[in-house]
Amino acid sequence: MARSVKAGQLDRREFMALSSIWGMSAAGAAGLIGMSAAPARAEEPRKGGILRIGQTVLDINDPRTYDWPQKSNVARQFCEPLVRWNVDGSFGPSLLESWEVSDDAKTYVLNVRRDAVWNNGDPFTADDVIFNIRRMADADAEGNSMAARLVALRDGEAKQAAEGAVEKVDDFTVKLNLFKPDISLIPSFGDYPALCVHQSFSGQLQDAPIGTGGFELVEFAVGSKAVLKRREDGKYWGGEVYLDGVEFIDYGSDDAAYVSAFESDEIDMNDETTKNLDELFNSIGLERGTAVTATTLVARMNVNQPPFENKQLRNAVQLAVDNELALELAAAGLGVPADNHHVAPVHPEYADVPKPPTDPERAAQMLQESGHAETELELISIDDGELLAFADTVAAQLRDAGFKISRRTLPGATFWNDWTQYPFSTTSWGARPLGVQVYALAYMSDQAWNETGHANPEFDAKLIEALGIFDPEQRRPLMAELEKMLQDSGVIIQPYWSELVMHHTAALRGYKRHPAREIHLEKVWLAG
Repeated sequence: MARSVKAGQLDRREFMALSSIWGMSAAGAAGLIGMSAAPARAEEPRKGGILRIGQTVLDINDPRTYDWPQKSNVARQFCEPLVRWNVDGSFGPSLLESWEVSDDAKTYVLNVRRDAVWNNGDPFTADDVIFNIRRMADADAEGNSMAARLVALRDGEAKQAAEGAVEKVDDFTVKLNLFKPDISLIPSFGDYPALCVHQSFSGQLQDAPIGTGGFELVEFAVGSKAVLKRREDGKYWGGEVYLDGVEFIDYGSDDAAYVSAFESDEIDMNDETTKNLDELFNSIGLERGTAVTATTLVARMNVNQPPFENKQLRNAVQLAVDNELALELAAAGLGVPADNHHVAPVHPEYADVPKPPTDPERAAQMLQESGHAETELELISIDDGELLAFADTVAAQLRDAGFKISRRTLPGATFWNDWTQYPFSTTSWGARPLGVQVYALAYMSDQAWNETGHANPEFDAKLIEALGIFDPEQRRPLMAELEKMLQDSGVIIQPYWSELVMHHTAALRGYKRHPAREIHLEKVWLAG
């Protein structure tokens, strides 16, 4: 891999991500390719202050069911994952100190952090790791998206991790014995629904906020505010955090409210800047944070809902929509056009599989041939933001191509209750470090987040094979086949890869924008 970097066949970001998945430390990986592992800090951190963040405050009841990073951003301050996905693309220790992976990617040895303590005084041990991995692997738990990520721990059609799949070696060592190779397991342990809960967890995290992190939850109200304070017992394994506390303040979906909040000094940072506020926030002196990203949105058709069981109709819809135009109109051009297959150029196994050129005339002909020329298609979206603008753009282009189409908008709280069930809707997808992760989560048959209903045994088999190939160069030909299969299925219009933007005041120090909107605050401080 180091030779591949030096030969220009693998970029440094991909190298850091892949080497850390296999168990090499970031410092060791950097040393192999001559990178500086730890850039010098220019300013001495200052202790104290309350960081105020403008962000939607959503229910945080059970981490394994989280379907929005905003949920985890609150919970992450006191609950932690086994592994952290770093902003440079690598995976670093969190509640695991280290891990080792066998050459065939079927055996993982997890070395548990020895100095982590729950904020109720209990030590964090291998038993906690086993408890959390087993509950994450539970496919019977409603809304548990982690079950799709840990399928290799289950035997055949079983819904629970097999008895010998999660093995306690000693109080600080856990061994995972997989039924099939899976290179995505470490990245999955770093995904935002993978926060670890105490063994006394009863299903409502906000009611009993026991965690291992550097902060403690002291106040929580959905749609209003979440308040956290620095952990009082001084036993955070990462050392005492700099901030006295953190407040997440919900301003709803009104852009004007965020403008007012910054101008009246009510917040120090936001979670995300909408495209129409970017220039305004730049102009009023806020600092801009961005991240290289595989974040996107899709207009997806559910094959289990009429009339979208008709493949010709789905392909006609795809052919009528110009992705570059969608990028310009829905995202003010802040992003990179995509090709309707949901694997990004930043993914190490990405294969360049261009989509067929936009052709409204051919789309109209296919619409007639499908038998749905007189069928009204209803496109559903939330009632604000980029998803609304994207849906309007798609609807307008379909209308221009001769489709009969109507629009329905719903408040976010209503829309997201049934987001996997609509026949035709627009949804957003956060970044994942590997393309195979995205496919296992969103397009493998019968998974919790498979909103398109896509079910193809040949696709599943190839994906399982790809999950067992570590080398991205060897995985890429298989990924090319998978991308083409998904593209040809017609289940999504996936128009562009977003530039992920946030803004903050000049007082914020030590914060870096994360490619999956994760907010990490242990080393953040406020100047002045």
